[in-house]
Amino acid sequence: MIFNGDLPDAIAEAARVLRAGGLVAFPTETVYGLGADASNDTAVAGIFAAKGRPSDHPLIVHIAAGAHGTQSLSRFAQPLPPFAQALATAFWPGPLTLIVTRQPGVGAAAAGGQDTIGLRCPAHPVAQALLEACAEIGVPGLAGPSANRFGRVSPTTAQHVHDEFGDGLMVIDGGPCAVGIESTIVDCTRGAPVLLRPGVITRAQIEAACGETLSSKDALSEPAPRASGTLESHYAPTARLRLMDAKAMQTGLDVLGANAAHIAIWSRTLLRSRSSRIVQRRMPDDAAASAQQLFAVLREFDAQGVKLIWVEMPPLDAEWEGVRDRLQRAAA
Repeated sequence: MIFNGDLPDAIAEAARVLRAGGLVAFPTETVYGLGADASNDTAVAGIFAAKGRPSDHPLIVHIAAGAHGTQSLSRFAQPLPPFAQALATAFWPGPLTLIVTRQPGVGAAAAGGQDTIGLRCPAHPVAQALLEACAEIGVPGLAGPSANRFGRVSPTTAQHVHDEFGDGLMVIDGGPCAVGIESTIVDCTRGAPVLLRPGVITRAQIEAACGETLSSKDALSEPAPRASGTLESHYAPTARLRLMDAKAMQTGLDVLGANAAHIAIWSRTLLRSRSSRIVQRRMPDDAAASAQQLFAVLREFDAQGVKLIWVEMPPLDAEWEGVRDRLQRAAA
């Protein structure tokens, strides 16, 4: 059930499935999403059931660009504060989700019952083609969490999605995801921008775009709304993942010696092992390349049946914040 996203007939069929209340997996530049009509609470309930996701853990709603996107924004959200509008102007289409005040009576299931809702306009051309086709037939936006079982490693290819759900799900193939980790999430409901989840859009870029200081989610007195991907444990492979510095990793390999087995290593530092049963992959020195590879590498390690995954702690530089966040949650 994998369909070529470059074919107009596949996009049209996917839109019909979604209008009828079905589920369709679709590509974005970040990860593949499991889509349903965000204005149809029954359809959205199908996402929670398929993923095994708690129904109070909200979903991000994806909207089209252009005129359809403007209409969808008004459909789901109350008027945006100026700083939120500035962020949308700067980064949409792109890997940024804005948490905004929800219009009453629409998107309640996607919002997890909250009076706020997460909205994003993805940049992937196949996602935009699907969103446009949906809007044309009365589907204003797609609720679209990552297309995997709840809490597990996110998918960055159509095959990853098929591996999760099998032939029963329609999957639109748009190739490997270019970004590879989920969107940056900014809460825009508390009078100032608040970072809820880091991504490839950095704090400095957000502050420059909206002209305000970006706060952390614990900095303001009002509690943060619940948002996707912010649980302490998330993005977890089947194998146990440990974040370590290179020295500790090399010490561990030295102690285990030729008996080392069932361990996979993702590191920027070249490590030595006397065992031929260690799986090693090199982490890129570039943060963007590491983000793009992260989930695919974890899935590859799981497919090889390892019991432990050792990952070298990423640098503390700002551009690595999104990768650090995903790895820390995967290790939790």
